[in-house]
Amino acid sequence: MLLVSIASAAQQGTAARPKPQPKAQPKAPAAAAQPKAPAAATQPTPATAPAAAGAPTKETVEAFLKRMFGYEENIAFRVAELRPAADTGLTEALVVVNTPQGQQGMRFFITPDGRHAIAGDLMPFGTDPFATSRELLKKEAFGPAKGAKDSPLLLVEFADLQCPACKQAQPNLSKLQADFPQARFVFQNFPLENMHPWASRAAAYVDCLQRESNDAAWAFMESVFNQQSQITDANLAERLDGAVKAAGADPAKISACAQSPDTKARVQRSIELARQLNVSATPTLFVNGRPVGNLAGPDYDALKSIVQFELEQATKGAGAGSKN
Repeated sequence: MLLVSIASAAQQGTAARPKPQPKAQPKAPAAAAQPKAPAAATQPTPATAPAAAGAPTKETVEAFLKRMFGYEENIAFRVAELRPAADTGLTEALVVVNTPQGQQGMRFFITPDGRHAIAGDLMPFGTDPFATSRELLKKEAFGPAKGAKDSPLLLVEFADLQCPACKQAQPNLSKLQADFPQARFVFQNFPLENMHPWASRAAAYVDCLQRESNDAAWAFMESVFNQQSQITDANLAERLDGAVKAAGADPAKISACAQSPDTKARVQRSIELARQLNVSATPTLFVNGRPVGNLAGPDYDALKSIVQFELEQATKGAGAGSKN
């Protein structure tokens, strides 16, 4: 994490420039090792709850960052959001870091007394730490889906069609679909509007297509990912309409649907679901409620082992229940 590398140098009294790193990707709170991957897209999202009384202000956090890391003249910080961190009493700070190598994300937590900043991710705790997110996704995930609704294995991907890391993750996700044919796969729109200007429009197209045909929605997404690097503001409408036509749907109908208030509300609903689950980077895959990042890495076996483990946990739980 960028905060750790800079902070380490600060504490040692050095002024060495931190090496360029990928944009922040939340590590899955998992016991199994996570696969490594290219940079994921990260975007702080607007708070869903008011800041707690006595929580630090953006001005205070900016002053902290300048005082802690001000020796790095070529790095600028912008506090994008401060929000309560679940029910912990901590404040989560989401920061955009501008470096000569580009924009990166930083996340850390501030203690209630305002005296300490904690780098890293909060993990759910308990004998079944992913139960809450698993049940939420079973109830609320509504995007394009493949597989039986009553499958013991639910995989939900939050992604953005303009996100390069999401495109890079598709081969591994396709392998998962082949290796776990009994699973239910759901795609949830999470367009990172601050970073990807046409992602929201593409998300609206996905939503409209899904309501006509799941198969058409999946075909459209594959087509958009395949031509992602060729899409520009100038040819956006032509490219999206072409992908709709290739998927077997009516471009004029889908384009009109994508601009409707109802569709915009549905895309926003998907974004709000991501926020409830503390998703801050794309792509993020939930495996029976367990968040997994770094989906595009070469170590597919590590990703597969996590899915297999969660399937075994779900099957074991069902079996134990049937014996009683």
